[in-house]
Amino acid sequence: MNSHIKDSLDRPLRDLRISVIDRCNFRCQYCMPAEIFHENFQFLPKSELLSYEEIVRLSKIFASLGVKKLRLTGGEPLLRRDLTTLISYLVKIEGIEDIGLTTNGVFLKKHAVNLREAGLRRVNISLDSLDDELFKKMNGRNIGIKPVIEGITAAKEAGLGVKVNMVVKKETNESQILPMARFCKDESIQLRYIEFMDVGHTNGWQLKNVITKKELLAMLQTEFDLEPVEEDYFGEVAKRFRYKGTAAEVGFITSVSESFCSSCTRARLSANGSLYTCLFNGEGHDLKSLLRSDMTDEELSGFIISLWNRRYDRYSDERAAGTVKKQEKIEMSFIGG
Repeated sequence: MNSHIKDSLDRPLRDLRISVIDRCNFRCQYCMPAEIFHENFQFLPKSELLSYEEIVRLSKIFASLGVKKLRLTGGEPLLRRDLTTLISYLVKIEGIEDIGLTTNGVFLKKHAVNLREAGLRRVNISLDSLDDELFKKMNGRNIGIKPVIEGITAAKEAGLGVKVNMVVKKETNESQILPMARFCKDESIQLRYIEFMDVGHTNGWQLKNVITKKELLAMLQTEFDLEPVEEDYFGEVAKRFRYKGTAAEVGFITSVSESFCSSCTRARLSANGSLYTCLFNGEGHDLKSLLRSDMTDEELSGFIISLWNRRYDRYSDERAAGTVKKQEKIEMSFIGG
């Protein structure tokens, strides 16, 4: 494939998030509320999921367009059988510099070493509370924090880079903001506070439930001395700060209070092969059917270029301006964040 084809893109495409499965072992209020994703909920049949061969083929095409980072997500990606096989193929793709995985951490103790040996380099672990009872309530499965903490430890011991993601919701887990900061600082783990977002239609989002980066930073500064850190690359999402005198950092994902639509370089691939150019846009573009047709890699690449160059997504900007129009939105559990 032409190595200069990425020059056809109007805006850089640097990061591809790949949802490998649409189910999770949690039923948390943020992305899989129990009233929607009940015990009898019908998830995608295996035939509807992209195969590993199809994921690898698409990843090669995206790499030719300039993608350097792949993130495997879900649902819970560690529920997908033989995930290390997929990782071992992805790390061999020319142009891919970084492969990460987003997980709730429950199965990391079992899989961390094998993931590292397959070529995975980092994990983002979702943890919204250190209070055991609150955590059980939030995940809806009566799962305490012990397996997640063990997963964090196992990941570090295996040599994986670790970040912890905490979605903060007012009147739910705001009591955990400072305890989480203390824990991650002591463990030399970057904690990333995520503003509660209106992804999908099932998480009951209201603006009054959002605790903004400005408010979070003010809380942290009552106890910690923080200094801003310059971004590592164009399109970096987290706004990062360092605890003075240490290498430990804390970051903020500010898609509600401080939009970053103009610098977005991220695309998302759902478990059933639909491409989404925005986390908040429910209009997916079916790549699976094209993969399973006689379309060549060059033709697929041209189709993706056309989609990316036509993107008009700026939902967070529109939310801030009060000009959002009613539209379909994809659920977080399906698109993987």
